[in-house]
Amino acid sequence: MAEAERKSENVVLELRRKLAVPRERVFQALTTPEELMRWFGPSDDYRVPSAEVDLRVGGRYRIAILAPSGNQLAVGGTYREIRPPERLQYTWRWEDGGDETLVTFELRDLGGETELTLKHERFTNPEARDRHRAGWTGSLDRLERALR
Repeated sequence: MAEAERKSENVVLELRRKLAVPRERVFQALTTPEELMRWFGPSDDYRVPSAEVDLRVGGRYRIAILAPSGNQLAVGGTYREIRPPERLQYTWRWEDGGDETLVTFELRDLGGETELTLKHERFTNPEARDRHRAGWTGSLDRLERALR
């Protein structure tokens, strides 16, 4: 039973993108408040009115997201690992509740381009993972456009 519980507590989402810019530029977009405000959110219908970043291990971040309905959501967490320009890891929790999960970005140099791998793990069920898949897919689409 404990083995089955452990497996259900680590449902993983992994997405990859090839971006036509150097990984230093991608890392900047992932870690700078002004940049986060340009691309973060599941679609162009969402706005980010504020992003706070204390970019150090143990530092916190917070991103406020304004939905088309007018509802404001916020996500935040703590930076666990920061290795510019190749790796960024932080905890993730919605302020209105939910479990704490873990987000890791790996940026691989492709000679002026970047392979971005996003791993979001520690979901307690596939439904939560799938909701985040939709959000991250939209956000990565927007990131790709913002970096052009």
